[in-house]
Amino acid sequence: MTGQPLDRSLDRRAFLARAAALATATAAGAAVALPPVATAAGPTTGGRRKNPLDHPDAYVRPRPEALADPTELTIAEAGWLIRAGRLTPEQLVEAYLDRIGAYDGVYQAFNLVLTDAARAAARDAARRPRRGVLHGIPLAIKDNYYTEGVRTTANSFLFADFVPPHDATAVARLKAGGAIVLGKTQMGPLATTRATTPAGVVTTVNAWAPTNPNTDPGGSSTGTATAVAGRMATSGIGTQTGGSITAPSNAQNLTGLKPTMGRVSAAGVIPLTYTRDHPGPLARDAKDAAIMLTAMAGGDPADPRSEGLPDVPDLIEAATPVRRGGRVRLRWNTRVGVPPTFASGTSATALARQAYLAQLAEIPGVTLVDVPLPEGWSQLTGGTFNNVRLPERSEPFMPYLRTDLRAFGVSVTSWLQGALMGGNEFITGQRAKNS
Repeated sequence: MTGQPLDRSLDRRAFLARAAALATATAAGAAVALPPVATAAGPTTGGRRKNPLDHPDAYVRPRPEALADPTELTIAEAGWLIRAGRLTPEQLVEAYLDRIGAYDGVYQAFNLVLTDAARAAARDAARRPRRGVLHGIPLAIKDNYYTEGVRTTANSFLFADFVPPHDATAVARLKAGGAIVLGKTQMGPLATTRATTPAGVVTTVNAWAPTNPNTDPGGSSTGTATAVAGRMATSGIGTQTGGSITAPSNAQNLTGLKPTMGRVSAAGVIPLTYTRDHPGPLARDAKDAAIMLTAMAGGDPADPRSEGLPDVPDLIEAATPVRRGGRVRLRWNTRVGVPPTFASGTSATALARQAYLAQLAEIPGVTLVDVPLPEGWSQLTGGTFNNVRLPERSEPFMPYLRTDLRAFGVSVTSWLQGALMGGNEFITGQRAKNS
């Protein structure tokens, strides 16, 4: 199928087979034609489309301490300054490029910085009418998202020379909103671990402890998290199959969102496990995460999981604090579930969690509720059960597993586990998942 046109209907096996064909065609210099990528539709009101990224609540007056350094601005703050004519996209991009040049030799958040392309996009943004709060905002993109004409490797030997002919839907939607791609970020090889080389050598560090590579930065969306936390991008995107957005966000003091399955199209993302992959944002705060998800979300014919969901709600309004009498209030009374042993013990972590829960309980309208875990929880969350996802990962890659195990680098063991798992064990795990 090398060199054949690709249609937009996707299943996991076809997706990966076509990705391999694209890689082969690209290496051979062949042209591969694809239909255009879908763009963001956004919510509708009364049958007429509006621009959800020009939401009045999306813009926030900058904090005084952020005005001295553009890289300290959130999306909402930078958007406010750009709308007011007090900051240009070019100034913002140059500030980030300067910081990348100064610090990424230590952080190793990026595996590719698109210096010339980002500057050109910033100049173009300065000439165009504003498209909303993302207009002129520099972003970091995890390297398993297709980027047109730019290498997309998933940090692996398998895709080392793959240059996609189009953007992933999520990337296309962010760019349609005016965002600028600063570069592609380091990740766990094939989205399996924290960021290392495909051979397993640690690369990206935690932005809060850059001199200690043993401080876990979280994975597999490591580079995006470090880029955003290290003030080398305003925000960024990653993917999650089992914790790859929320874990690095937690490790680096960010707001990471794993959206509902299908809320964001996974078309144009090199997949790990089709039934569990979620594209989503890693951001400075809840408002920025809402802005990013608003741009990314929506149905896409290229990803059947995204079709037929309810309309995208007003996420930006939901992330905007409600104030009454000069104080921030809850929108509605809220029950907060607390799992067993969450704050048990006397460790520093336990004491911090106890203080956190005490502060939560003092908020008017919050009720803390103990949530018991279901019977068999340890089995359902253990390694044996979790491994039932591995055959789904391995099956499309069987031709590679048969010919060159070295191409899988440090993650080869888990790919072999999936290939060798017995049918009875797989069915038992699936039954447990659905019970």
